[in-house]
Amino acid sequence: MKFDALKAGKLLAAFKQAQKRLQDLARLPKEEFLADPDKIGSAKYHFIVAIEAAIDLSNHIIARNNLRIPEDYADTFRVLGEAGIFPSEFTATLIKMARFRNRLVHIYWDVDNDTLYNILVNGLKDLDAYLKAMGKFFTGNKEEP
Repeated sequence: MKFDALKAGKLLAAFKQAQKRLQDLARLPKEEFLADPDKIGSAKYHFIVAIEAAIDLSNHIIARNNLRIPEDYADTFRVLGEAGIFPSEFTATLIKMARFRNRLVHIYWDVDNDTLYNILVNGLKDLDAYLKAMGKFFTGNKEEP
């Protein structure tokens, strides 16, 4: 499969930077996190950045390899699952991640802060798994112009 190494590198760098910030926030005690609207806002923003970078990277791979056009952001991950980049059970997790991004962007006022903290503490492993899957994808491919 084809990809542009420079573009992929930029997107992965944005993803990793947001992931690092989320990891830092996840170390905070729940009470401290929930008492600080700036920390809550920061977590929401960095989730959006990480998930958007994952979607953009996935769309780049789709476009470069003439895979079927996704119907929406969640379908972007389904397309890569169909291409064998993600196992089906992980594809379902990524689809939930895309839907979480949609909630953060479109109905942000309705995202429960306790739920946000729970995802922050328990859901970052999904970001790690995305990076691991992408690592396998990129190491199995040669850089293309």
